[in-house]
Amino acid sequence: MRPSKSTALNASLTLIAAAILAACGSDNDGPSTPSVTISGVVTAASFTPGSATDPTLAPAYYVGAKVCVDADGNGVCDAAEHPVVTDAQGRFSLTVPANAALIADIGTDATVSATGAKVASRDVLRASLDQVLDQAGQVVISPLSSEVQRLVEANGSSYAVEKQTVATRIGVSLDKVLADVNTVSGADQAAMLAESKALDNRFTYAITKLDRGDLYPDALAVPGGDPRLAGAANVSASTAPSGTDTRAKITFAQAQQAAFNLEGIPRYDHLFIVMLENKATLSIKGSPWAPKINALLASGNQLTSYYATGNPSEPNYTALGGADDFGITDDSQWNCDATGPNAIQDLPLPDKTQPGLASSPFNASCTQTAAVNHNIVGKPNLFNAIAAAGMTWRTYSESMNPGQDFRTDSVADAAVTAADNVYAPGTLNGNTAAVGNAALTLPMPAGLYKTKHHPGMAYQNVRSAPEFKYSNRTMGGGQWDANLKNSSAYAMPANYDVDQLGTDLASGKVGTLNFLVPDQCDDMHGISVVGKLAGGGTATASDCGSVANNVAPTAAANIITRGDNYVDALVKKIQASPLWKNPAKRVAIVLMFDEGNATSGFNSCCGWNVSNSAVSKPLVVDPKTGAVTVDASINNYTKGNRGHGQSIFGILTNQAGAPKGVSDGDAYSHFSFVRTLQDMFQLADPAVDASYMNRSKYTEKFIAANILNLPEYAGSADTHFDAVRAINHAWQAPASYTQKQSADVNTPAQIGADAVQTNVWALTK
Repeated sequence: MRPSKSTALNASLTLIAAAILAACGSDNDGPSTPSVTISGVVTAASFTPGSATDPTLAPAYYVGAKVCVDADGNGVCDAAEHPVVTDAQGRFSLTVPANAALIADIGTDATVSATGAKVASRDVLRASLDQVLDQAGQVVISPLSSEVQRLVEANGSSYAVEKQTVATRIGVSLDKVLADVNTVSGADQAAMLAESKALDNRFTYAITKLDRGDLYPDALAVPGGDPRLAGAANVSASTAPSGTDTRAKITFAQAQQAAFNLEGIPRYDHLFIVMLENKATLSIKGSPWAPKINALLASGNQLTSYYATGNPSEPNYTALGGADDFGITDDSQWNCDATGPNAIQDLPLPDKTQPGLASSPFNASCTQTAAVNHNIVGKPNLFNAIAAAGMTWRTYSESMNPGQDFRTDSVADAAVTAADNVYAPGTLNGNTAAVGNAALTLPMPAGLYKTKHHPGMAYQNVRSAPEFKYSNRTMGGGQWDANLKNSSAYAMPANYDVDQLGTDLASGKVGTLNFLVPDQCDDMHGISVVGKLAGGGTATASDCGSVANNVAPTAAANIITRGDNYVDALVKKIQASPLWKNPAKRVAIVLMFDEGNATSGFNSCCGWNVSNSAVSKPLVVDPKTGAVTVDASINNYTKGNRGHGQSIFGILTNQAGAPKGVSDGDAYSHFSFVRTLQDMFQLADPAVDASYMNRSKYTEKFIAANILNLPEYAGSADTHFDAVRAINHAWQAPASYTQKQSADVNTPAQIGADAVQTNVWALTK
């Protein structure tokens, strides 16, 4: 039988402690205790923000770090453990009774050799006994060595197995993966540095949790629900857990694992979010017009009660970028009503004299009925947070004009044409005759690419980010791709790549977080596309006409099948990539829609503006003091965050051992998803409300504690439904609980808990 993780760790620590005690000698004279000297280095990945491409990372050493045998396993080099201190080259030499596992205790008095900067927060890195023996006296303590040992403890496996796992994950050879990154070069060094930076973020956070005395596990990860809510005021007793909070202070060993599983959300290396448009659950789930999406949903995991947070598109995409729509209730361009403190700060200011904007509708009129700022200045968002953490993001968009500026909608181009899509019998909901006309030539229409469908576009800080241009990229598979080489709208860029997604998948240079945005035909939104027939006359494209958000599965919906085919091809492209086929990388695909169709009743949940309240104001939390204040500066804020019904949300992973076929019936929203992404990429801290951006901090506990400043939640009949939580399937519905539904749902409401409470993001069964 495999020993438990804690048993194995305790046994190892017992042997180490015994060796150290033996070294202290006894009252009897006798031969001296044998000793060994372990030498090595403690390496770092130095990160310099502000790159216009991928993060700037440099190899370095930790100077002034303590190195010791952590005999008591508390994650600290105590004085009794006789630590040594690394020199200016990160070197150490430690004499101990016998070879043993080591830790590097990197305090805030240590520095990073590449910059001389002091370490901002205490960190602990490790090298196992097996590594010490393997490296024969010249040990490299690094984030990568720490990850190998963490995986050994997490999986109950061996040093050899997990060393290979980490090497496979980052694509370097076994002889280099635990080497001194300062002595490696080229692509191997780049891969080691990128992974080291991401890992060191986690290991530093692990020590923050340990030193702070956090309770384990995180409150929102406790099976059954947040234990802090039992008996709490301003909380619905019928949905709150009962009993006492039995969690204890976290240990060093627990902190090492918890930092990779915030609120029950495991770390993924890459996430692809496929954004589709304007279809309620009833229009997709089980629809004969979407057989491929339904097959994908069945092959993975699903959320069955997922809500939009706004209406129409722009507020939903803005919310997906930063967990708030800031009162936006229309699709006006991002420069609308951007005055005073919200004035456009793009440099140079965009106008039609600039490359990529000359033919654009950049100065489109603003259509909202009331003055609502569409340029969000200074607010936290996923894109800035990812970049600040030394990771990468990408937004891949289909069917843009070659040479166009990403900040404007695409324009019509008669020089770029495509044949109408023809559906053979049996390929369009059982059609008996072909649909479409091969003799119909379609010019590229305007508005295939829309800025309203970019989750970061409304945020000034995203558009001004140095990596903005580099991180916005093309995505192929479109109807007009083959003839984009004939484009006349803008100057054709040299070596134009119509499918940078395909190129990046082949090279592995996709982002940590990737939004994939099809054009307005392939995303099921729909636009008018009229072309010329070979014999004269005009006709409309076979499959780009829009249908209602809540179109019945029995009604004609050619555009749904078009989108279904595109999604299937896109998923297959990702799944055919080396990235997906690498089992040591954790990769997932999300299939989702921006909104459903409900406009009244329970049209949203989870951090929403409850029942279309007219008193909603955003709260700001001071990250240093925790003080909560009301932000009254956002004009017409109460109009936003009202939702637009339920839609599908599917999750596919590349992990062979991950659970499949899981349905999570708890209520979630775009705000829940943004909170989940912050946990997945360790962009926030569950112990600090202020670390979660905008409305993603509106947990049941937070709302209850701040109810006087959140009057829209006063008197809530279901505080669980109204509050945000991570998508982790931890909360268990009481047996009598009836799940709420939006008006666009046509199936009976679920009563009671799900059949299984498995986490839809779980990496193993």
